[in-house]
Amino acid sequence: MLILPADADEALVSTAVDRIAKAIEPAGGSVSGIDRWGRRRFAYEINDQHEGYYVVLRFTGDPSIQPELDRVLNIADEVIRHKIVVAPPKPEPKADDAKPTSTTSAKPARPASTTSDVPSTDEGESDRTEAEAASPAPA
Repeated sequence: MLILPADADEALVSTAVDRIAKAIEPAGGSVSGIDRWGRRRFAYEINDQHEGYYVVLRFTGDPSIQPELDRVLNIADEVIRHKIVVAPPKPEPKADDAKPTSTTSAKPARPASTTSDVPSTDEGESDRTEAEAASPAPA
């Protein structure tokens, strides 16, 4: 994630993306996605600024890229703040989780239950055991 000045235009964003690409490509990495969040207000003032332009970059590469990328982003004048986060791996789908290929569902729909299907406890039946029935009820 990068935070650029609030007045960042497309040229400034592309410059920052190019810096990152140049840092990770020699090690075999590549940029896989750019998500521009736009202008956001800071929770607190950073370098006498109250707003910044947020950009989230997704890239793949060897973990050894991180120190070089961190160094390049610290040097870059157009980057106010940055954060490098390792995304968790996506779980692989199991064979049991495969969806059926037919458009109909495997189970037929169950009709709504009526009140006659539900047993009633209003007829003097009690859930208390014989020992509980012999003892007085707590107050």
